[in-house]
Amino acid sequence: MRYPVTLTREDGRVLVAFPDFPNVHTFGDDEPEAVARAVDALESMLIAMIEDRDEIPYPSPIKRGRKSILLPALSETKVALYRQMRALGVGKAELARRLNCHLPQIDRLLDLRHASRLDQLEQAFLRLGKRLNISLEDAA
Repeated sequence: MRYPVTLTREDGRVLVAFPDFPNVHTFGDDEPEAVARAVDALESMLIAMIEDRDEIPYPSPIKRGRKSILLPALSETKVALYRQMRALGVGKAELARRLNCHLPQIDRLLDLRHASRLDQLEQAFLRLGKRLNISLEDAA
């Protein structure tokens, strides 16, 4: 999931804004630092949205010449799990029942800051009737 960003220079800093998330902003002393902070800011927003049970928007198309932020693969997988749960009306307690595990384990599966194991995420998707598929693409 690659979200578009707007980078602007202001007072010697690079400001980052997310068109898909109007309330998310961050900055850095230079572009690499701003981009690194942007990933953290985006993940922080997504964590809050999951905790609040909000719908997470899909990324807007990236217009030519526009910068974007790529969500880390594990975070993208967790967001996909959250979206699938919402689409099916399956809550955390129901997924825990289907996986025969405790609720805190589901909380960790949905926590973007927790390094969940891929096999656990695969099992969660299977219990929702989906199969996790991984693909590679050339690095930009």
